[in-house]
Amino acid sequence: MNDTFTLRILRGTPDAQYWEEFELKRERGLNIVSALMAIQKEPVNKEGHKTTPVAWEAGCLEEVCGSCSMLINGRPRQACTALIENLIAEESSAIITVTPFSKFPLIKDLVVDRTALFEALKRVKAWISTDGTWDTKESGAKIAPEVQESLYVLSTCMTCGCCSEGCPQVNDHSIFMGPAPISQIRLFNAHPTGAFQKSERLREALGEEGIAGCGNAQNCAKVCPKKIPLTESLALIGREATKQAIRDFLSLPDAPR
Repeated sequence: MNDTFTLRILRGTPDAQYWEEFELKRERGLNIVSALMAIQKEPVNKEGHKTTPVAWEAGCLEEVCGSCSMLINGRPRQACTALIENLIAEESSAIITVTPFSKFPLIKDLVVDRTALFEALKRVKAWISTDGTWDTKESGAKIAPEVQESLYVLSTCMTCGCCSEGCPQVNDHSIFMGPAPISQIRLFNAHPTGAFQKSERLREALGEEGIAGCGNAQNCAKVCPKKIPLTESLALIGREATKQAIRDFLSLPDAPR
């Protein structure tokens, strides 16, 4: 077994990208983030030339923050959980290719700007507004255990952008907000307090950037690091948004919470 591997990285800034390779020692438990840190410590490429450290983002290092998103061997995923030995075994190759996400504006090297995704979360009001219980000292609304379990899965979304990267409908010719914000509509609409803004969120799903932009490719669920049932969320919000559109057209009151 070769005791080294090659990390082939697409580097640079917009309109000035280039490939650079680094040869690193294979070690047990090494992941992509560890490899990038090794390059940062000693930035010498495979040709033996001193270069600049690679720019990338990382936070929690345990697949919670979602900041280390990148394309690894062409697949959107988190660098912190991408183990080198597993990648070599998957591809039967000691050459690992790492590139920045293509669906978000490039900043430098592996760093992209995910502002569009965060702005979409603002539009769909992905939060629970205060219900006043903090002032009255009363308990908040109770949630059944089975509902809590289903909401927990949805709440694990890291806003990592993997679903948008894998979605063919998220591109330069589309304004589709992507699967993650729509799944968050499902999460917060199912909350007893969040349901007070249910109609507002559904109307956002009816907008030009909403559910109509989904082409049902189902790539989102396949690449989601947290295995969130995104296609299920898209289908459910599609139905709920249609009902909201009918209510609005007939000038009916919003659905009961």
